[in-house]
Amino acid sequence: MTDEHTGTILVVDDSPANITLLSDMLTQRGYKVYSAEDGFMALRMVKTAQPDLVLLDIVMPTMDGFKVCQYLKAGVDTRDIPVVFMTSLADTRDKVRGFRLGAADYITKPFQSEEVLARVDTLLALHTLRKRLEVQNAELVRSNRELADLNEALGGQIAQHRKMELAL
Repeated sequence: MTDEHTGTILVVDDSPANITLLSDMLTQRGYKVYSAEDGFMALRMVKTAQPDLVLLDIVMPTMDGFKVCQYLKAGVDTRDIPVVFMTSLADTRDKVRGFRLGAADYITKPFQSEEVLARVDTLLALHTLRKRLEVQNAELVRSNRELADLNEALGGQIAQHRKMELAL
């Protein structure tokens, strides 16, 4: 991986101290960072910021992180955004629930900065590769359609040419 890090990350946590810590760490790494202090704000922010990754706390007032993840994974425009839960909930049931809802990763607090950065780097690299593959796949599908149309046209010309040969 190169030293250049690009991508937009949304940090969602009801603790301003956690938001500041993560934002500073990710900004120093070269990422563009947005933040939200609750689930509703996070869902609004996703629409405007269009992040490449969401770091999401679970335990928040009003709407917990599980519900936010569920909404993100249900949305056509947001389902492919990797979600990383960052929470103090360390029980296996919570982790399994998070993964079943579609989380890409689960980090328990307190966390190590190096670990968070390594996971973020990897998930963003995978997300970028996936987007590139989707673009390339769409181009291949388009090219395949064009070739099928040309093949059909050539088949028609060959049939017409054979008719003319038989007529002669």
